Amino acid sequence: MSRGFASNSRIILVSVIVILSLAGIGTRLVFLHIIDREELLGQVEQVRRQVIVEHARRGNIYDSHLHLLAANQSVYNVGVDPRVLRPEDRAKWPALASLLGVPFADLERIMTTTTRQARVPSAPGSIPTAVGVVFRIGQPATNLPTLAAEETTEDSATDATREKAIRWAKLAEDVNETTYEQVVALDIKGVYGNRIYRRVYPHNALAAHLVGYVNKAGVAAAGVENYADFYLRGQDGWREGERDGRRRELAQFRTREVQPVDGFNVVLSTDIIIQHMVEEELEAIAKKFNPAKATIIVSDAKTGFILALGNYPSFDLNAYNTAPLDVQRNFAITDQLDPGSTFKIVAAAGALNEGLVRPNTRFDCSIDSILYKGAVRRFMPDDHKYDHLLTVAEIISRSSNIGAAQLGMLLGEQRMYDYSSKFGFGEKSGFPFGGEISGTLNPVSKWSGIDITRIPAGYSISATPLQIHYAMGVIASGGELFRPQIIRQVRDSLGEVVYSFDSAVRRRVISTQVARDMARMLKGVTEKGGTADNAAIPGYEIAGKTGTAQKLINGAYSKRNHIGSFVGFFPASRPEVVISVIVDDAKVPGGNAYGRTVGAPSFKRLAEQLIQYLDIKPPFEPGRKPLFAMKGNPQ
Repeated sequence: MSRGFASNSRIILVSVIVILSLAGIGTRLVFLHIIDREELLGQVEQVRRQVIVEHARRGNIYDSHLHLLAANQSVYNVGVDPRVLRPEDRAKWPALASLLGVPFADLERIMTTTTRQARVPSAPGSIPTAVGVVFRIGQPATNLPTLAAEETTEDSATDATREKAIRWAKLAEDVNETTYEQVVALDIKGVYGNRIYRRVYPHNALAAHLVGYVNKAGVAAAGVENYADFYLRGQDGWREGERDGRRRELAQFRTREVQPVDGFNVVLSTDIIIQHMVEEELEAIAKKFNPAKATIIVSDAKTGFILALGNYPSFDLNAYNTAPLDVQRNFAITDQLDPGSTFKIVAAAGALNEGLVRPNTRFDCSIDSILYKGAVRRFMPDDHKYDHLLTVAEIISRSSNIGAAQLGMLLGEQRMYDYSSKFGFGEKSGFPFGGEISGTLNPVSKWSGIDITRIPAGYSISATPLQIHYAMGVIASGGELFRPQIIRQVRDSLGEVVYSFDSAVRRRVISTQVARDMARMLKGVTEKGGTADNAAIPGYEIAGKTGTAQKLINGAYSKRNHIGSFVGFFPASRPEVVISVIVDDAKVPGGNAYGRTVGAPSFKRLAEQLIQYLDIKPPFEPGRKPLFAMKGNPQ
């Protein structure tokens, strides 16, 4: 070998390079294994370790005959890890876009974007935080810290930004199982889906205000869905393990696993057949009268359980996000109105219960004022003049404002207030859903001089449709005020009953005998000479009360805008069902929206259908007297 080739300078240079390389490797090893060891181990652990959430199946909602009202649909949120896409799969992208219903340009942009800007605090020693991070539904739990989060914090102006790898980008959500199978068949590496359960409502708008809905964020937002969420939601499970470089789970390295617990099923007291009848009738009312709102309630007279409740307007539970929030309110519990003449049952029942009058006690209802506690009090006028004294029964059947006021005066302000409160006015009914209001029943100390002539006739007091309904239910039940009930049972996934709900009595309001007397008098409303003889059904003793209240518009009662209602039950001598029809601001061509006009016909149509569906027998055979007929009955 030539001495010139192995010069000292070359040997020294090579030696320096080797020594520096070894020193660099050694230094790097020191950093990897000593200085940065904990941080790097954490990163490796984060990449390999994963916690996968196993979502529990939400319980179903059924009607009383186990017809499905709310169920779960298995769907997928489909996304992509742009950093592992293969060039050879690009030709499949148009087919993927078509399957997912995503414009190809949007899909291409998502799949070719591999990084995003992330804010990093610039202060020395500061640690990046993820306060306000929003996680996408259904993402793999392993990606929660870094892959699927959208930073929503507003970092300080001094924060710097850096490129952050995208390991999950959503392509489409709520993809059904059939479509997802076709996506999987395309075999595009990096495209995968996470299965979640979405809530579906087989009957769309049926019983919308009762069933409620679960929104896309998985939050039970209204109705039974919200009220019974504790039973329905179940408990999510999870498992911890490792994954390989292709994001596949390595089952042999699972360390902990907790199985999900499915939610319970809830059985309601409602009947979808009766609910369908109610909503068909609401549609007929809307078509004929074009009201601002309308509510129909049907309940079991003996237990207080709700059989159907419907409001107009309503909305489709499967498209709740397109319905205005105002329409989603349950008007039966969130809106108040003057009950009008339906409230006259309170003054009459109170006077009877106190022994101040009997059904055949007579009053002069032709006068327009009376001396009461040293002052002249003017009455609200009646629609008709009477040429004879009216019995208490006739005050009810002919709906005399003057007669009701005199009954209220017999009771006096305090007892009138007490009976109004006992019938459920001025307090929440105990309906299980949120949003219920208590209505307006002022204490006696706030009554004006004329309130004793107005409140017994259903003015200067406001109530929800549900309060009005259950006040009539006091008469139908034999004198007890029920708490509204909507859930019958809670069952597990095997159908075994976990819990049953019984009828709930809030209090006794009047005696059983007074309730019977009131039922007889209310039967007169639907007989000849009554205000709602068009609600009568031969042989079935229809008992009820019309109501027509002027609406308060800009601080004054309007003569054009009314709330018409008919609230009643049947058969009067042994009640089976209670029905309320309340129509707000109906448009009646050439007339007013009286309860007789807008409420009684709907009551009758529903009652006729319920007679057939529930097989309600006549209370007595043709040719025989009614069961509760008694000597001296003025009716």
